[in-house]
Amino acid sequence: MPAVVRGGRRQSNKQPAKRSAAPKSGGRGRASRNASATPDKMAAIGRLDLSPRAVAVTIFAGVLVLAGVLTTGARADRIGASINQGVDGLAVGLGLKLDKVYIEGESAEASAAIQRAAQLRPGQAMTSIDLDAVRERVEGVGWVKSARVVRLLPNTLVVHVVEHDRLAIWQAGGRNMVIDSHGQVIRGADAGRYPNLPLVVGKGAEQAAAEVLPLIAQRPRLMGRLEALVRVDERRWDLRLKDGSLIQLPATNQDAALIQLDALDQRERLLELGFARIDLRTPDEVAVRPSAGAAEKQG
Repeated sequence: MPAVVRGGRRQSNKQPAKRSAAPKSGGRGRASRNASATPDKMAAIGRLDLSPRAVAVTIFAGVLVLAGVLTTGARADRIGASINQGVDGLAVGLGLKLDKVYIEGESAEASAAIQRAAQLRPGQAMTSIDLDAVRERVEGVGWVKSARVVRLLPNTLVVHVVEHDRLAIWQAGGRNMVIDSHGQVIRGADAGRYPNLPLVVGKGAEQAAAEVLPLIAQRPRLMGRLEALVRVDERRWDLRLKDGSLIQLPATNQDAALIQLDALDQRERLLELGFARIDLRTPDEVAVRPSAGAAEKQG
């Protein structure tokens, strides 16, 4: 039965072993040292574990590091520059590279600014994307109130944004600015693109607008005729209508004053006939100054 020797050829067990030639006497010592060193080096090389099991363990360890980076959302360079390059290279090799970016919740006007702020490039390793940094950059866009960034393996990033609501146009210092319901100016918003938003004018108008505008929005007949809300002494509002009429609201109990106006309009059709001024600043008392045109129609 033939014997099998690793790394060699099959030999018959009946073949006699060949006698090696004796070395020359002149180089006996040097030849002996070389003969012992060479097997030692080969033995050291043989001790390198290149078995499938060792390769599998190495890959598994790399995957664990990669999973840790992806789970925490942190960039690999926080672990170390060398590990960063290795993890990113491993990620790209495994197909974990950015291919698709979805931005959700953005308006057409804000879309371009959000894309620029995200600073994402196709083909970059998914491990090289710092989710917190992307979110902070996107939230730096004037339109954006908050943002959330989600990594979907193997190749997709989702950026969900919540934009500031558009409450009104605030006119101050000769400028028109878009404000939200908290009175915050939306940086980058073009007021000219929102002709249907109500106009509030004066110092402090941006902070007080969120209180009075819902009350007026409940009254379509009044809202349709409104040209601007003017803040007076940072205490109360004057409502200027498109026909030049003026409604003076009190500093407090604005809803009650508007209810009085509703009752008066139902009886006298003031909003249709027109008037010069309606003074609602005194509780339970309404002073009406008719316009010249309204007086002629009544006469």
